[in-house]
Formats: sequence, C-alpha cells, structure tokens
Amino acid sequence: MATIKNEELKKIYGKIKIVDSFPDYKVKVVESFADINVKIVDSFPNTEGKWKIVDSFPDFKIKIVDSFPDFKIKYVDSFPKVN
Repeated sequence: MATIKNEELKKIYGKIKIVDSFPDYKVKVVESFADINVKIVDSFPNTEGKWKIVDSFPDFKIKIVDSFPDFKIKYVDSFPKVN
C-alpha cells in the first residue's frame, strides 16, 4: 500500500533524477503489486507513469530502496499508469 495518495502519485512524472541522498520520494522496484507502472521515455514525459531519467534539473528526485518505500513501481514497456 502506498504511503501517499493516488492523486499525488498521478503527479509524479516528468524528469526524474536517481539520487542516493535527499530524495523527494523513496521507491521500491517490484515485479507485481506496484503502485505505479513506469515507462522510461526519451521524450515527452508529460503524463502519469512516464519518466525521463536526467542528471540535472529534475522535476523529482528518487532514491531506489529495498525497504520502507514511499511507493512501489514496476517498469513497463506500455500502458504506464497509477494502479
């Protein structure tokens, strides 16, 4: 279960930077029961579930963790969305 609401999860898209410290959110990558299905894109990360991985000027900073995540993601090739 996500520790943040679905309405907030729907707003987490765009340019994402993977960090080791001071993240906006802590995320666990799973194969099932994800809170968000995420598609990594090269352009137009403009709807829910679409992330473009960047090194600078991110919209959100994400830390990948194994325990106590804010929410869980599953990487997909199609149909990115909040579950």
